Amino acid sequence: MTDRPAPFFVGDHPALDFLNTVATPVDVPVEWLQDGRDLVDWLERASMIGAEAASRFRASTDRRTLNDVAARARALREWLRGFVTRHKGQSIPPGAVKSLGPLNAVLAGDTSYLVIEAGEAGAPRMRRAYRWESPEDLLLPLAGAAADLICGADFRMIRACEGHVCTLLFLDRTKSHARRWCSMAVCGNRAKAAAHRARKRDDGS
Repeated sequence: MTDRPAPFFVGDHPALDFLNTVATPVDVPVEWLQDGRDLVDWLERASMIGAEAASRFRASTDRRTLNDVAARARALREWLRGFVTRHKGQSIPPGAVKSLGPLNAVLAGDTSYLVIEAGEAGAPRMRRAYRWESPEDLLLPLAGAAADLICGADFRMIRACEGHVCTLLFLDRTKSHARRWCSMAVCGNRAKAAAHRARKRDDGS
């Protein structure tokens, strides 16, 4: 990923961060999942795969299979983008369940299992673990995140950044539900600077 900016994790939900792996944060569209290596790198940055498993996949000589899985991940991403685009800003209608076939097809291959471990202050907590037996397993946390978004998130709060050319999506978790930008450090500051320039022009200065 050295020739690209670091991927953005501004979606406030892993499935939206997944959608944001292709985006136009400034002027030029950027693809962060060009091949299998990209997919492994992004999953590790997203904390969806551990460093040991990620290293094992990177060391694999079966690049073709890994690249094929990355292509399937991009196809899943674009299916999810279509679903989110159709329904964001409103409650998901009951009939939408009929369109979940592509997602359910990936979920049907799930080989994950639940683990109970020590959480904060030693209290037991449950998490989902993956066997990482084949490159196809890399699709499972992505499908799980998509399922969690569809079943657990309020689609009325899914927003598109209001930046001039930005295409990043996010889940507005603010109390006032007034979030406008993917990030104040990026598009928010850019909008402020543009507004300041406009005021100076209007003032004739």
